[in-house]
Amino acid sequence: MPRLYIRFYLALMGSLLLFALATVFVWHRAGGPMERAGATMGQIVQNVLAPADAPPAEQQAALERVARGLGADISLYSADWRLLAAVGQPIARPQWRMTALAGPPPYYSLRAADGRRLLSSQPLGYIQPKLLMHTLLLILALAIGVGAFPIVRHLTRRLERLQRGVESLGAGDLTARVAVEGRDEVAALAHSFNRAANQIEQLVGAHKALLANASHELRTPLARIRLALELVKESIDGKRKAGLEQDIAELDHLLDEILLASRLGAASDRMDHEEIDLLALAAEECARYDDVQLDARLAAGPALVSGDARLLRRVLRNLLENARRHGVAPTSVRIASDAAGMLTLWVWDSGPGIPVAEFERVFEPFYRRPGAHGGGTGLGLALVRQIARRHGGEARCVAMADGRSGFVVTLPARPAPR
Repeated sequence: MPRLYIRFYLALMGSLLLFALATVFVWHRAGGPMERAGATMGQIVQNVLAPADAPPAEQQAALERVARGLGADISLYSADWRLLAAVGQPIARPQWRMTALAGPPPYYSLRAADGRRLLSSQPLGYIQPKLLMHTLLLILALAIGVGAFPIVRHLTRRLERLQRGVESLGAGDLTARVAVEGRDEVAALAHSFNRAANQIEQLVGAHKALLANASHELRTPLARIRLALELVKESIDGKRKAGLEQDIAELDHLLDEILLASRLGAASDRMDHEEIDLLALAAEECARYDDVQLDARLAAGPALVSGDARLLRRVLRNLLENARRHGVAPTSVRIASDAAGMLTLWVWDSGPGIPVAEFERVFEPFYRRPGAHGGGTGLGLALVRQIARRHGGEARCVAMADGRSGFVVTLPARPAPR
């Protein structure tokens, strides 16, 4: 699709072209008074001059009668530019020139009705108005076109800067702002965008501060509960103590995942980028679980990605934990590469899987499937998708060939060093 300023500019130039064509059409249809005056003067000169096929002596005598009392150099040319007669210094055959730009001409031309040309050093009748009008229209169109381009480009350049600001804000850069230039509608739009961006930044900042403070305030009583549990461990039975320790661990894990989800939601938090072998990372995580099978189907070279090793490890751990809690052993993990430069991480278990209607809902924060067992915080899969997108990839739940479902994470591969 053409850029906006190109469309504005083409519309302006098209309007100028239509105006010029309409003016030329009307001129040729109606005929101007100067054109008719020029034709009349040409007929009068032809009546005074000798016929076009007259001998040279008659041509010279007739031209001398026309030039009597004028004090000008006059030359008579045939329709094919042969010199027929001359009074005074002969005037050479002229070359076409734009008189509107080059100044007054050194000669003046008059065309007789039979096509002969009368050139004089003094003005003869009217200049050619059609040629003058066409020349002026061309110059006017060029001047307007050259002058309008920077104006149109200036307007659309401000819109482009506003577009870049909106895209930066949409990508998570809450500090994105645009310059307010002028006092027109575009400036008002930029001002409204900056005001909305300020409000969004304040709301997100307040949200992050609330989460951070809440996690701090919650960890303090958790630490006291854990300490009290250690002090009274001799006075309570082991089953109740184990249950309390599990509840404390789940609360602590929930706080960690809430804080991580909050940090991932803001692009202003910088992410460490390093070269990571995804296959080696998967092997380390799979070794922590029983009944996990790892399969690699790589086209060529190692499975290298660029990103944060801690976050990518969290992706693998959350998927394996989800399979352990809600699936049926054994769990299968596969890493594959394709010709498009993408790495694909597959994780599935031996259970029936997830219904198609819930493929997207399982990635919603705090969503738990009806009747699901095994606990969990409801944030694990939401974090998997957030981390994958922060690395330029995607996380999905897909149907497999045997009717079950599995999780697929795609990440852009990094070319192996030569």
